[in-house]
Amino acid sequence: MHAKICLKEKIGYGLGDAASSMFWKIFSMYLLFFYTDVYGIAPAVVGTMFLITRIWDSCFDPIVGIMADRTRTKWGKFRPYLLWVAIPFAIIGVLTFYTPDFDEKGKIIYAYITYSSMMMVYSLINVPYASLLGVMSSDRKERTTLSSYRMVFAFGGSLLALWLIEPLVIYFGGSLNSQIGWLATISVFGVITTLFFWGCFAWTKERVVAIADEKNNLKQDLNDLLKNKPWWVLLGAGIGALVFNSIRDGAAIYYFKYYINSAVNLDFTLFGEPFHMTTTSVYLVLGQAANIIGVIIATPIANKIGKKKTFCGAMAMAAFLSIIFYFFGKEDVFLIMSFQVLISICAGCIFPLIWSMYADSADYSEWKQGRRATGLVFSASSMSQKFGWTIGGATTGWLLGYYDFQANVEQNEITQNGIQLMLSILPAIAAGISVLFILFYPLTEEKLEVIENDLNNKRNNI
Repeated sequence: MHAKICLKEKIGYGLGDAASSMFWKIFSMYLLFFYTDVYGIAPAVVGTMFLITRIWDSCFDPIVGIMADRTRTKWGKFRPYLLWVAIPFAIIGVLTFYTPDFDEKGKIIYAYITYSSMMMVYSLINVPYASLLGVMSSDRKERTTLSSYRMVFAFGGSLLALWLIEPLVIYFGGSLNSQIGWLATISVFGVITTLFFWGCFAWTKERVVAIADEKNNLKQDLNDLLKNKPWWVLLGAGIGALVFNSIRDGAAIYYFKYYINSAVNLDFTLFGEPFHMTTTSVYLVLGQAANIIGVIIATPIANKIGKKKTFCGAMAMAAFLSIIFYFFGKEDVFLIMSFQVLISICAGCIFPLIWSMYADSADYSEWKQGRRATGLVFSASSMSQKFGWTIGGATTGWLLGYYDFQANVEQNEITQNGIQLMLSILPAIAAGISVLFILFYPLTEEKLEVIENDLNNKRNNI
């Protein structure tokens, strides 16, 4: 019998990704903009920094997975990292948005050091967190439900961050000191993420125990991973999906500041103070809200037609809608917002599926090889995120440089057209690549049922 996961534990698991996603979304949406328009670093330099630091960090993820698989504490293998790394995660996140008064070379060195450190700390807490899904339950449908809770909270955390970040920067820094505004704002989010990670630690449990006592050496674990075809397929599909999102996210602020030039604002009151949301914020918040809708509908659709078909259909539709997006003009604000919602619903569908599919690939490895290395398998999820984010983020910076982008001035027609491409055609290509990979995913629902029954029978006979 499978242990039933209560609502409190599902919420607790969701809190972990709410915390991660706050910083993740701030980095993907605002960090390139922060470096170019606030800190004063050239976009091509930032693009190269993203490439170099993220390649190393992506390689660091499997190391964390291997460490987590070999961790032995009274709290389990993966949960302790939520307790230990929460505060360093917040502190280094704040330092990433600190702007010391250095010369150009000093600024670049500081950015390299803080950003590299942030990505490594992100791996130290996010890889074990992702791996936790594989040991909370052995029921594949329960995992999909847990993954959906995770994604709802992830996009909820992102929504909160995107809704508040620009108003808080203005609130703390005013119109003249955006550097102080950014530092104080990220400090607020650092406190929130720490509390959320600790809540996740306190409210979750590790239940699934490997059939074999895990005394395998690293060579065996890596050999099993290399033979895990579903893992490789998900790695490629995940990279494509993250490139799709990272290019759209990274270019969105530039799109509205330098292409649309819309002055539409929404006013509201927070803590008794008047706040203003720009068109950019409205666009980003709509996207996160639509992502949540996608997460919610993904589970019932996947339960009916299967995870593979749901993933493939959602990414194909996102690619098609993104191509249409290219043809919208500056005056088509309503259509731009509407398609942002539609594209984001499609994008939201795939994330609970891919996390659940990673857990399935861990089961496949144990079923096929007789050994389980959950942390190493789940490090693929973080690795695909980092590689996708690396390619998308670096490409965005390089393209801005290629199209002769200059911060805080009116852009020429070629630059504006390049920014348009980054919101439409280029992400569509990445989405198409993701679809091509997932077509080769071998774990059908029928196959997964056989694997689940075999593993449960073996565990019951231990």
